Amino acid sequence: MENEDLLSDELNQDFQLDPGKKISFEQVRTMLTARVDELINTNFTGLVNLLYKIDIDETRLKKLLSENEDAAALITELIIERQLQKINTRASFSNPGPVGDDEKW
Repeated sequence: MENEDLLSDELNQDFQLDPGKKISFEQVRTMLTARVDELINTNFTGLVNLLYKIDIDETRLKKLLSENEDAAALITELIIERQLQKINTRASFSNPGPVGDDEKW
């Protein structure tokens, strides 16, 4: 899937999972969960900064964390969900097609 490839590349870059090497989407998910868990334990401020950069909804995150025990897995799913939203948004605006005469400047 093209979206999964784009997502893998973005997550690989943002979280330095395995630079320069193509990895499957499931490997990305597993590695990202481990990386998030590592950041929770060793660099929580860095994780928070990355979550702001990615634009994870703080209110939703807090609510879901209060209902879930596996913080790393939950945060990973929110990151993946948000990055897929961004990819889909970019794709919908990247090729708008021909512009009609009535819409030209």
